Amino acid sequence: MLGAIAQFEKASLVAKMKAARDRKIAAGEKCGGRRSHAELRPEVALAKELRRKRRKGRRLSLRGISTELASLGHLNEAGRPLLGRFG
Repeated sequence: MLGAIAQFEKASLVAKMKAARDRKIAAGEKCGGRRSHAELRPEVALAKELRRKRRKGRRLSLRGISTELASLGHLNEAGRPLLGRFG
C-alpha cells in the first residue's frame, strides 16, 4: 500500500517539475545545464565584445581591452587591470 502511495507521490512531483521547467523555457529563461563561462565571469563576455569592436578601422589591442575593462571596474585580485588573452 505504501509503495503505491510513494509511486503516486513521485509521479505527481515529476509532473510538477516538468511543468515548471516548461514554463521557464517558454519565458525564455535558461533551464538546466551548467552555467557558461560568460555567465560565471561577465567580464569575459564583455572582453569578447570589445575585441570585435573596431576603432579607427582597427581592432582594439588586448592591452586596450584590458584598459577598457579596468575603466568599467573589472580588475584582478590585486586591484590592477586584467592582462592576458581574451580569445
